[in-house]
Amino acid sequence: MSRSYTPEFKKDALRYVKEHKGSIDLHTIADNLGVPYHTLYGWIKDERRIQRLSSAEKAEAEPRSAEELERENARLRRELRDKEDALEILKKAIGILND
Repeated sequence: MSRSYTPEFKKDALRYVKEHKGSIDLHTIADNLGVPYHTLYGWIKDERRIQRLSSAEKAEAEPRSAEELERENARLRRELRDKEDALEILKKAIGILND
């Protein structure tokens, strides 16, 4: 039977893992908390994923310098030019095949 855990318990369990990282094996921590190892490991993976997403969102939200924006603009213009060139080549190839 599946057991459900409160959000507070999960939060406390993750804090316990962080506090004892390196000093106690994760299997032992799971045993100490009375939680299956795979459940605890899943919570840790979820927490890491959430932290990665928040870090990426924070990085995107930070204002960028004019120099960074100009470099990005130049990169996008090059990419657009390359795509337009490829499209022209494909149009010419279709024209040759239709003749």
